[in-house]
Amino acid sequence: MQKRIDISKVFPKYVFWDMDSSKLSLKRDMDIIIPRALYATDKDSFSKDIKLLEEYYSKKEIVTVLKHTKENISNQVCALVSKRYNTKPFYRYAI
Repeated sequence: MQKRIDISKVFPKYVFWDMDSSKLSLKRDMDIIIPRALYATDKDSFSKDIKLLEEYYSKKEIVTVLKHTKENISNQVCALVSKRYNTKPFYRYAI
């Protein structure tokens, strides 16, 4: 049986400002957690932020969720993710 992880102790509180992050499940709520964890990232903080996600999610899970999210993830973040994982570039917004 997998130990339950309290997301509120893993990711910064501001990432989940509008919800009770202690009630989130890594598995069930990955479509919320992954984009929110990268929402405020930039070129300088990307490496640290993505490594934290990689402790809990696979490359495939991260890319799939980001490709289909409704969250406002920047094209820069999408480009950084596709470069890190050597995947075809994808963007949230038309260029």
